[in-house]
Amino acid sequence: MAHDKGDRIVNVACVQMRPEVGNKAKNVARSIECIEQAVGDGAQLVVLPELCNSGYVFENMEEAVALSEPVPGGESCNTWSGLAAKLNVHIVAGINERDGDDLFNSSVVIGPSGHLATYRKVHLWNNENLFFKPGNLGFPVVDTPVGKLGTFICYDTWFSESYRLCAVQGADIICLPTNWVPIPGQDPNREAMANILCMAAAHTNGVFVAAADRVGEERGQPFIGQSLIVSHTGWPIGGPASFDSEEIIHANCNLDDARRHGVWNKHNRVLHDRRTDIYGETLGADVTPSDY
Repeated sequence: MAHDKGDRIVNVACVQMRPEVGNKAKNVARSIECIEQAVGDGAQLVVLPELCNSGYVFENMEEAVALSEPVPGGESCNTWSGLAAKLNVHIVAGINERDGDDLFNSSVVIGPSGHLATYRKVHLWNNENLFFKPGNLGFPVVDTPVGKLGTFICYDTWFSESYRLCAVQGADIICLPTNWVPIPGQDPNREAMANILCMAAAHTNGVFVAAADRVGEERGQPFIGQSLIVSHTGWPIGGPASFDSEEIIHANCNLDDARRHGVWNKHNRVLHDRRTDIYGETLGADVTPSDY
């Protein structure tokens, strides 16, 4: 794709891996291998799946607690921070966070300087409600050398507010650690419903979406893979990945092209066309709007 000289182009990689519940050391070691491979192939930003350090289907609360850690300062976060510094890369990873007596299904944004931000999953899915508290940190957007990064997790994709609150804060790329599961009524001849939602949200918010899913099965729960990277136009530029194999997908994201094309025509610029006199600039959330 042609681009203007001087455009900010970021190579983004989504790691589709197969974590094993209960085997944190192995999972983190595997994530290191994948990050190193992705960076070797040019990645500047690497996104890992939801709960990629601990696995997902916990047998009981005792197991969930045993696999959790403080953020920042826990072993997984420290390992990723050291790797980010060594490789000069930004990492967004799903993690089982412990804060006092509470657990959160979280994602961390890590750069060469260390931990930059934490997001705690706002919309919990199914049995996650048995182990985790709902997120209480809002939807952070952090300004980095690889663009303004927003992040949320899996089921948050089903809520358009998740994307919009990142977009109005100026997010360039929304990093989506996820563990998508089969959805009732899914047409086997169509892309996953989650992929469709990512595509629609990227288009209607003018942002890139990097969704890193997992594969495999845990304690009878299958996962569907199909990680993808979506352009601000709403069309995939990386993936979708396979249903059942570990792999790494890449895409070059032209951040300045996305900014230019936020103006759809001489009359329409989607974020500026919002009727904030009717429904409020930030949907009632305590965030600071950017000059989008």
